[in-house]
Amino acid sequence: MTRRIWKHWVPRSPAEAMEGCARRALERHNRGIERLATEHLGQNNASTLYKWMGNGKLPLTLVLPFEHACGLPLITRYLAAAHGKLLVDVPVGKTCNATDVQQLQTVLHDATGALIAFYAGQQTAEETLDAIRAGLGSLAWHHGNVAKHETPQLDFGGPDDE
Repeated sequence: MTRRIWKHWVPRSPAEAMEGCARRALERHNRGIERLATEHLGQNNASTLYKWMGNGKLPLTLVLPFEHACGLPLITRYLAAAHGKLLVDVPVGKTCNATDVQQLQTVLHDATGALIAFYAGQQTAEETLDAIRAGLGSLAWHHGNVAKHETPQLDFGGPDDE
């Protein structure tokens, strides 16, 4: 099983989003399905969660606790992408260093490379769209960060993205 880079991954279906949440919860927080179901979603056993994951029909009231348990809003990210929207973390106006800008440059370079590969017929549209979405998201975050630079907010940290 290859490690997924969760920071920019966008699920293609509700079931894939839920499976991604469960996989990330296991990888990053050592929370298996049974633990997710009982401790985080208030279920008696894991069979209900397995059923929801199989058909992609998690009750709306459990979306936030499920995403919180995994550490990333993967279901919300799927819903945004399904409506043609881009989900961007709210910037806090922090000072960026050269590494942050270099990471932006890497993501934009990957997006440009994905476009070249797509137009050459060497890459799928889904992979290309993922790379473009990652580039747009990074640029949007830096846009908001620069806009908030004069009045920064407290940085309480967030999920530990990869």
